[in-house]
Amino acid sequence: MLQAVFSIDWGQFLGKGLFGEGVGRICGVVAAATASEMKALVGEGLKKTPTLELRLDWLRNDEERHKFLRWLKSRRNRKLTFIATCRRRVGGGEFTGDAGAELFWLMQARDAGCGWCDVEVETLQELPGRTLQGYSVPEKVLLSFHDFRKMPRLPKKVSLPARAGVDAIKIAGMARTISDSRKILRALRGSRQVVAVPMGEVGMPARILALRDGSALAYAPLAAATAPGQVGLDELKDLYRAHKITRRTDVYGVIGDPIGHSLSPLMHNTGYVASGRNAVFLPFLVTRLSEFLDAVGDFGVKGFSVTLPHKKTIFRHLDDCEPLADQIGAVNTVTVEKNGGLRGSNTDYTGVLRALGKKMKLPGSRVVIFGAGGSARAAAFAVSKAGGQVLVCARREAAARDLAKAVGGVVIERRSLKTTKVDALVNATPVGMYPNSKVSPLQASELNCSLVMDLIYRPLRTKLLQTAASRGIQIVSGVEMFVAQGVAQWELWMSRRAPEAAMRKAVLGALQTEEKLRW
Repeated sequence: MLQAVFSIDWGQFLGKGLFGEGVGRICGVVAAATASEMKALVGEGLKKTPTLELRLDWLRNDEERHKFLRWLKSRRNRKLTFIATCRRRVGGGEFTGDAGAELFWLMQARDAGCGWCDVEVETLQELPGRTLQGYSVPEKVLLSFHDFRKMPRLPKKVSLPARAGVDAIKIAGMARTISDSRKILRALRGSRQVVAVPMGEVGMPARILALRDGSALAYAPLAAATAPGQVGLDELKDLYRAHKITRRTDVYGVIGDPIGHSLSPLMHNTGYVASGRNAVFLPFLVTRLSEFLDAVGDFGVKGFSVTLPHKKTIFRHLDDCEPLADQIGAVNTVTVEKNGGLRGSNTDYTGVLRALGKKMKLPGSRVVIFGAGGSARAAAFAVSKAGGQVLVCARREAAARDLAKAVGGVVIERRSLKTTKVDALVNATPVGMYPNSKVSPLQASELNCSLVMDLIYRPLRTKLLQTAASRGIQIVSGVEMFVAQGVAQWELWMSRRAPEAAMRKAVLGALQTEEKLRW
């Protein structure tokens, strides 16, 4: 369908972007049920960007649409860019009227001061001659194609039908895979007059990188999300600084599954802002590791953090590995060398060592490591190399024996936890991690120790830590290890001292706010 309708000659669109440069390329999406709510969102959005999409289809009836447009008309401002959208259900919107009714409201929007409108392909196909010429809609028309199920097949060259009365094109497709994101970014290269919108959580990083690769706009909701995978306006502008991304921006990220809970983007991006670095850190939802690694070049990634479930499987894809990480058998940090090679490191080790070392004397101590995955291995090696004895307790017996042997420790069965006195216990399993924060991997009677550390940092006080604290046991939040390992990563990639105080403050602030909202 897309190939049959579009065939754009990019040469006719050379020069400055349609929506200007900088922050004007971030389009705040204003969508609400009532005119009063829409007015409030417009005021809020204009504090962040001069470009707003006004979703008239979200207003609950014609009366609310009239109210809102009358208000908008009384506040004309030529320095602002308003894109009127009244998307019908057939095009993925909320408007229940037909094509004629949609065009009526777009004409009213022009009269209210909107310089642009968004018209979906389905509407254009229903018009006589498949053209908008002769209709008094806003002067500039963005022709949009939405596929909420998959990424459309993208031709190498697309052009708008002659005499269609259309000025630019928007392609919004559901990115089911990393490969989908690659396709839409490749289609963008060299153009400044196309709006590319990879949808879904997998496509989220590409939504931001699309601006780097030529997309004329990036959409961000002010309230309710209007498409899957959208990033809020404040987050897009202040955290990711999407409007400042250029081809010279260094790209870093974190890969994992799940990944939505990660505060690594907040921590690293805060560090970039504090140190004046032209870099961005993005979260990549990666189910197939090889697929992401194939896309590293297209994304321009220079380094990435590795989290569950890839910390051990990444090994077979590395070209080089630091001796300690090789010994641990797990990698949480990858640096992309200039020749494209991948070098693995482990900063989890540093994080655990620093976090535990601040609270207890590790030499001569006895520490239970609960779990046997990548993070558990880093924790076990940190304790062992600091002079402590490691007791490994894990559901997988073979993995527990392997880890115990690697660090000169012993395996302890779970039923023995109640009767075995140790100095500390470290939870290295994901049990209790947000959003499943009401569960604990261990019972109160199994905490036969003086200190409990949970490598989970979200929530700030896990159910395990709450249980330990209620028994008078000293606790260490995973945020201590998280910040320490992140600082070590930052310094490895940036080759300079990290603004640790700013990074820590940002992470703690987010976690404390989240905790207050929860209670």
